[in-house]
Amino acid sequence: MKEITKIIHSIPVDELTGAISTPIYQTSTYVQQAPGVHKGFDYARSNNPTRKVVEDLIAILENGKNAFAFSSGLAAIDAVVKLLESGDEIVAVDDIYGGAFRLFTHIYQKFGIHVKYVDATDAANVANAITDKTKLIWLESPTNPTLKISDIHEISKIAKANRVLLCVDNTFASPASQKPIDLGADLVIHSATKYLAGHSDLIGGLVITNSIEIGAKIKFIQNASGAILSPFDSWLLIRGIETLPLRIKQHSENAQHIAEFLLTQDLVKNVYYPGLPQHKNHHIAKQQQRYFGGVVTFDLNIDDKELATQIVCSTKYFKLAESLGGVKSLICLPCEMTHKSIPSEIRYQSGVTDSLIRLSVGLEDVEDLISDLQTALQVVTKKISLTY
Repeated sequence: MKEITKIIHSIPVDELTGAISTPIYQTSTYVQQAPGVHKGFDYARSNNPTRKVVEDLIAILENGKNAFAFSSGLAAIDAVVKLLESGDEIVAVDDIYGGAFRLFTHIYQKFGIHVKYVDATDAANVANAITDKTKLIWLESPTNPTLKISDIHEISKIAKANRVLLCVDNTFASPASQKPIDLGADLVIHSATKYLAGHSDLIGGLVITNSIEIGAKIKFIQNASGAILSPFDSWLLIRGIETLPLRIKQHSENAQHIAEFLLTQDLVKNVYYPGLPQHKNHHIAKQQQRYFGGVVTFDLNIDDKELATQIVCSTKYFKLAESLGGVKSLICLPCEMTHKSIPSEIRYQSGVTDSLIRLSVGLEDVEDLISDLQTALQVVTKKISLTY
């Protein structure tokens, strides 16, 4: 069965009414036949029929044994970290999402969980960072925002050899492009806000695992901590996932054209996109991803935050906003937006300069998007010429 057919037909018809669209079960509690005797649902924090459909669906798409839906991507990350104990260690990719860095550094560090950041584009760096206290390897591939590619299968072998869990943030690729569990990951997380939902209209997170034992622990944490996805947002997420493969294909095609255009621009220093042959570990991305994704990042020949700000404020179709993965194109300046919580010296070490600009390439006509970027770059180029 092909992916798009699998997605559409993994969403069940409602048994009660025959509704082809999953109903929104907007209820807080359920009537029981006797104390503890019910139809699988007792209280909506613990279980909800609409949320169950999206959890079952994402487990199927990621080839996992179970999945759990949370109120945000960070709530999903938080649930995974709660598998650990004080004194445990995480080895994490250095070019990490700013929210994850903030959670690791400012919340869990004070509870005695230490995090080492390494350049995971070389699996040897991960292996060398592991100690007897390491209990979790944390990868993003591609990373946010410089789109670094890690060899998930190779790192999974390192994890298993050291009896360490491997969690992969698969937000940027999505299960339409990459399946980390098939590559050896123990856990996969998503900011469902991004490509899975696809329309910039909800906040959500997902945890998927291939282990019944780990799944039971995540389920306990989900219920105990209570950061669940609402019925309405679950319904929106189901609706978004229905078109996921079609959207990812078009996002990726548009992004490839834009990355190639940016390579021709004198004002641009580096273009980060896994679909470019010169991108580090491009060959690995070709092996483990079906598509190269809809995010393109670039920085300027002049590392100047003011110039970068002028560019992100000069586009018409690329809207200045945080987040990514929606049908409308977005542009942002990570140093002042998504990654502002990361100290500048740490940002620079992972390649996130003050002039780094991240594009979430949408589904508009790619010629319009290229023209939009070209105009913005020309405006800044003229200002530079007048200054110098």
